[in-house]
Amino acid sequence: MTINLWAVNTSKNFWRLRDPVDDSVWEDAVRRALPVLRLNSTPKDEGELLELVLGEGQFGNGHWELSKIRRLYYALKPFIPRMLSRALRQLLQSRHQRDFELGWPIEERYPRFQFEVLKNVLELTGRSSVRFEPFWPQGRRCAFVLTHDIEEAKGQQFVREVAGLEESLGFRSSFNFVPERYRVDRSLIGELRERGFEVGVHGLKHDGKLFSSHTEFMRRAARINHYLKKYGAVGFRSPLTHRHPHWMQALEIEYDLSFFDSDPFEPMPGGTMSVHPFFIGRFVELPYTLAQDYTLISVLGETTPRLWLEKVDFIEKYHGMALVNSHPDYLHDPASLELYRDFLSTMKARSSQYWHALPRDVAAWWKNRADSRPRGEMEGEGMAVAVLKDGQVSVEAGHGALSYAPIS
Repeated sequence: MTINLWAVNTSKNFWRLRDPVDDSVWEDAVRRALPVLRLNSTPKDEGELLELVLGEGQFGNGHWELSKIRRLYYALKPFIPRMLSRALRQLLQSRHQRDFELGWPIEERYPRFQFEVLKNVLELTGRSSVRFEPFWPQGRRCAFVLTHDIEEAKGQQFVREVAGLEESLGFRSSFNFVPERYRVDRSLIGELRERGFEVGVHGLKHDGKLFSSHTEFMRRAARINHYLKKYGAVGFRSPLTHRHPHWMQALEIEYDLSFFDSDPFEPMPGGTMSVHPFFIGRFVELPYTLAQDYTLISVLGETTPRLWLEKVDFIEKYHGMALVNSHPDYLHDPASLELYRDFLSTMKARSSQYWHALPRDVAAWWKNRADSRPRGEMEGEGMAVAVLKDGQVSVEAGHGALSYAPIS
């Protein structure tokens, strides 16, 4: 029997209400909210719903398997000229975008569903408002997280420039290294940490073969775990966002970055539909919710951060997490770096609206939020408040008395 890795992500656990509500009320509220999701099949309970949405089960049983064509492509990729490789990828991406089942760049159904469930709970219990654990510290409307994948040696050589740009604007980020593709600069890792940045692991070889078979994955997972300890890292992102949630339970990580809310352009297109963190078995998942820089610039031809900023507006509406993945390999291009600079400068001007944190701290916060116990009456001032008015739920963010322990 396959374990439901997403079972703890119920609506009840998502909202973390101060005053308890009977499980039967939550079940009724979820059932009434199901039409918002417009799924192709009706789940028998919330556990099955979570497998369909967060577990991407709606895309079919073979969703985590690479096709024969893709396996052949990755076997031949080292011998394919880079320009031809990019053209082939763009050809496949255009087909996936045409057939894509989710909204993009904004997929609103699951966040709407989560708020609809709470609205139903309030109506079923005759309440006009309810207190709950704040989504984020300091009463902020959303979380803002910067991450980078360093794909090749040339990308590693540009890390200091990217870190310097972020540092000059008051930001910090995580940099994910590929341990066995290029010679990892250990002095750079130490320097990044001293400057307040985070280091993570980005696969093992970045050759498209990590998930070629369960046997191969387990062999490589042992090496990945070795490098996690060697680098003092607690976070991971899979190259090419290839992923298999059940196999990935073998990774000794606190959080993962390999999933996304919606993306038709990745080799495994799909999405979890979530703009909030959630749990996949043993680790916290921090899905990226803003388009990757390669997609934004090289595929879509954008010259401004317009799409990123529009998505941040949407995420703020639902008090979610704006997480972007960019690459020093691509930011080396002056136009790409300028677009990234414009994005950060605009976000700096909005800093009062979000909690900017490293991914390890966001993961720690979300885990401690899930583990928190109901507060006593004297602690109620730390709670957020959801108000039902004119058939809609609005959230007044609390100032977050809940503490969190950064992962060391």
